[in-house]
Amino acid sequence: MVYWNQKKYLVPEVSMRKNISVEFTNERIIPSGGLAVVGAILGKSDFVKRCNRMKVDCNHPQHQIKNGDIMLAYIGMQCMGKPSFDAVREMDDDPDFYKAALGICYAIPSAETLRQRFDLIGGSVRRQILDENIHMLKSNGIVPSKLPCGYVPVDMDVSPFDNSKTSKEGVSRTYKGCDGYAPMFAYIGREGYLADLELREGKQHSQKGTPEFLKETIGICRQLTDEPLLFRLDSGNDSAENIGILMESGCHFIIKRNLRRESKEDWLKMAEENSMDISHPRDGKTVYTGSDWKEITYRTEDGTEKQVTIRMGYEITERTMDRNGQFLLVPDIEVNTWWTNTDFTDRDVIAHYHAHGECEQFHSELKTDMDLERLPSGKFQTNELVLELAVLSYNILRMIGQESLGKRNPRLKRTVKRRRHRTVINNLVNMACHITEHARKLVIGLGRSNVWREVFSHVYYAFEDFVL
Repeated sequence: MVYWNQKKYLVPEVSMRKNISVEFTNERIIPSGGLAVVGAILGKSDFVKRCNRMKVDCNHPQHQIKNGDIMLAYIGMQCMGKPSFDAVREMDDDPDFYKAALGICYAIPSAETLRQRFDLIGGSVRRQILDENIHMLKSNGIVPSKLPCGYVPVDMDVSPFDNSKTSKEGVSRTYKGCDGYAPMFAYIGREGYLADLELREGKQHSQKGTPEFLKETIGICRQLTDEPLLFRLDSGNDSAENIGILMESGCHFIIKRNLRRESKEDWLKMAEENSMDISHPRDGKTVYTGSDWKEITYRTEDGTEKQVTIRMGYEITERTMDRNGQFLLVPDIEVNTWWTNTDFTDRDVIAHYHAHGECEQFHSELKTDMDLERLPSGKFQTNELVLELAVLSYNILRMIGQESLGKRNPRLKRTVKRRRHRTVINNLVNMACHITEHARKLVIGLGRSNVWREVFSHVYYAFEDFVL
């Protein structure tokens, strides 16, 4: 084929594309070399041994594939972003590598074995998993970071899992208007480490079971840090019982209030009379910021009633004109109030609560990046075990992401303070590598075209060599 150039010379067209052929080789090229880091993190505890000693079925007390191998294989699958039971078949092509990388002693389970064993175990190992999560974080030197004010943030929130068009046990209508589950999560630190979670039916109110969950979370957080804790909760958990638990535990909190039947006009009148912080962001918009106090009554664990006066921060907005300059016949009043026992300024209380919205990103990493929104089983207790194991896999990915930050990163356009799970999975866990065995060692070879190879090497040896 020929064409005319600008000088009207006849020039042949040259194709830059080379012929490409596909051939199969016997080389051991693994698509998920980053599981070696996952195994290095998990290999510092006796969690697997405790799982192996656990009896889950009296009719078959001795299983050929131990419970510990079941747990390790599935945590590896979650870290690859593949929680479906059938995804374990991807390990069949080179089981020796996956066994060595994850520390599996006996064999890679089949998809059927994995599903059946999860059905047997169910939610019976919740306490062991939460204890292992604490040990895993502490044994790798993880300390949740503080806010500039000196408090360690703990964000608790419900995030619906959309499991529409399924008949799974526990799936029902959530407050988001979809059919699914409504699990509760608790994150600690500015990095967003997952401290606790609980799978709930979709129709369950966010406050039901929260007092017990809150006590459990406080105990976990106390083991992870000695710094003062700042709990941040939404209006669905506006309860005197929650406030009582936090105050009796010596924790600080900012809880969005539920106005219920309180009059917005009364709040506006109070703010006009008492607020010392009045701003006018634009014409027709006035914002009143301040604090008020109110008495609440709660019961302690021994049944004693206590009455305390709690500070209420407020932000009240009155709009007489919309943003386009259209006057409103009836002023629009927006009232936001918060319970708090901190000594923050009114604006700082509001800013710290707005920072609580960052946990929506953590929910997204669980539901989207790790593909856990549509849980794999039809049984509630099996899905409960799947989500509880996600505490470990989520934190492993967070640890890898945080350790990858620093001078060894590939060139970035901006400073990164927290690496998203999707980036960790794509670039560090699902990393193609060439496997060879030499001098009784398994050697992971990374190609020169992989810009993440130095980051991977740094992260692997950081966790492999770390000693508490």
